[in-house]
Amino acid sequence: MDYVELSMTVADEETAEIIVAELADYPFESFSAEGRDLKAYIPEKELAECRADVDKMLGRYGIGGQEYTLIGQRNWNAVWESDFEPVEIDGRVIVRAPFHEPRPEYGDMELVIMPNMSFGTGHHVTTRLMVETMLGMELKAKQVLDMGCGTGVLAILAAKSGAAHVDAVDIDEMAFGNCADNIAANNVAECISPILGDVGAVEGRHYDVIVANINRNILLHDMPSYAAMLNAGGRIVMSGFLTEDAGAISEAARTLDMQEVQRRENEGWTAIEFVKAE
Repeated sequence: MDYVELSMTVADEETAEIIVAELADYPFESFSAEGRDLKAYIPEKELAECRADVDKMLGRYGIGGQEYTLIGQRNWNAVWESDFEPVEIDGRVIVRAPFHEPRPEYGDMELVIMPNMSFGTGHHVTTRLMVETMLGMELKAKQVLDMGCGTGVLAILAAKSGAAHVDAVDIDEMAFGNCADNIAANNVAECISPILGDVGAVEGRHYDVIVANINRNILLHDMPSYAAMLNAGGRIVMSGFLTEDAGAISEAARTLDMQEVQRRENEGWTAIEFVKAE
């Protein structure tokens, strides 16, 4: 598949984070930020329908002179191998790629993730916030849904934390395949089912725990479905949205009888844990 690289220079790192959140609403599949330099990658076939809207959005933030470059076929694993370093979270979890040295001192909390073009390596603050929250939850013997699973990192964490079963759902075919590969690499295939589709793919199922690290618009749209699938007393953790949007997320959850029990904030991003009324 051929990709287009969108490159730009932004005012500061905070603006870069906001632009990434905005671009995530379009079919961009990966992002790279270094200081004020931001790059985003999108399949060439997807760009034509959204380029005008993307340029208009960037203009609202005073960004001009952005460049679109057709990069064609690339060895994405080689790209990740050159840039991707292991990530330690809360001193209890390490996320590493297969080409990194094993870290047996972490035991079951060593997560082996080859990201390819999927989201979820632990580098983005929202993934770290989700992992930190999940480490404080009781997942043993629980039925878990990882919605918008990307690489499958949260599903794999749930499985290694003792979950009875995890459904890992993503609408993107590349993410679905990547997740399946990572599940196998972590030897947890017996308790995780990768599923290609949106929230409708698991309609009618019920879960004790739901984790959803997506984006504000999808969370708000799909939250009634999450509430319907969540067992009474069950927990849901959501992230992928900016701190300024946390109020809208919390209010939508409240109207669905899900009460906020804790939130974590870092670098302008937020993760919130809710419990569904008994």
